[in-house]
Amino acid sequence: MPRSSATAPPVGALLRRYRDTGEPLSCEPVTQGLLNRGYRLATTRGSYFLKHHLDGDRESIARQHRATQRLEALGVPVAPPVEDAYGDTVAVIGGRCYALHPWIDGRHRDGTQLTAVQSTRLGSLLGLVHTCLEQVMAVDATERREYESADPEETFTLIDELLALARAARPRDAFDTLAERRLLERRALLELHADRRPPPASAGGWVHGDFHPLNLLYRGGEPAAIVDWDRLGVQPRAEEAVRAAAIFFVQPAGELELTKVRAYARAYRRAAGADAAELAAAVHRVWWERLNDFWILRWRYQLHDRRADPQFPAASALAVWWTREYEAVCEAFAG
Repeated sequence: MPRSSATAPPVGALLRRYRDTGEPLSCEPVTQGLLNRGYRLATTRGSYFLKHHLDGDRESIARQHRATQRLEALGVPVAPPVEDAYGDTVAVIGGRCYALHPWIDGRHRDGTQLTAVQSTRLGSLLGLVHTCLEQVMAVDATERREYESADPEETFTLIDELLALARAARPRDAFDTLAERRLLERRALLELHADRRPPPASAGGWVHGDFHPLNLLYRGGEPAAIVDWDRLGVQPRAEEAVRAAAIFFVQPAGELELTKVRAYARAYRRAAGADAAELAAAVHRVWWERLNDFWILRWRYQLHDRRADPQFPAASALAVWWTREYEAVCEAFAG
């Protein structure tokens, strides 16, 4: 069992809520993932994934659970939570929210590990997710709002704040040097392209919200389960397809594998019923989002959280490369 700590899950109290989960044998933290705490829980009846939802919003967690249950019924590879003896899927213990899921044996694969055929299947899978969510989740009038793009004036202010923090960092290291260079570079790009800010988007549908390699498990060459539905919400659907590709298919130097992107995007368009114009608009909005996005630097310098630091070199280089190769990227997604 895990060592005693303020963050250790209350395994005994949790398992007493279930009928057939057995007695606990071990509970080991799962190190991957940034937003929640996860554990591999072994019992006398099998293995489970125990998730501690740090946001503690029981209603939204229950909604995520209902969505995955309905998606499973439609053939989407997911891992819905185990229901307790009362039919509940969210356990609130000591004011904290927990959920128990079946353990899925599988591995994560990024785009470099996917063939062109597997890239096509990935696009088809995300298209299936979007069309199935449309079937099982209603969108009410309050959720059909406009989605504003980033304001460059606000970004310029943020760049100045982050520059000051990066320059003041002590002891100074290679990350701080790279951060300063990328911030200056990005400011120059934004000054050059400030007139290309996209208008608000309004085509919203239910999306996973965080579709990337760490939230997709493969068994062999096939997807076994899409996990971590914490960001399930209403957004422009095609933008999720573009964001996902920008994570799956980015290379260490910050370039996208456009051959795989093209196969993925064509499959997504077929599966989701999205046309080329929708994808082209999404490419422009996500490109603009990347130009204005500094979440990794905000985590490091404002929140003093360095867990995302390893992602910064490729992510920061991507915005520069994407700007230079804008037409080629658009053609790969919409051509």
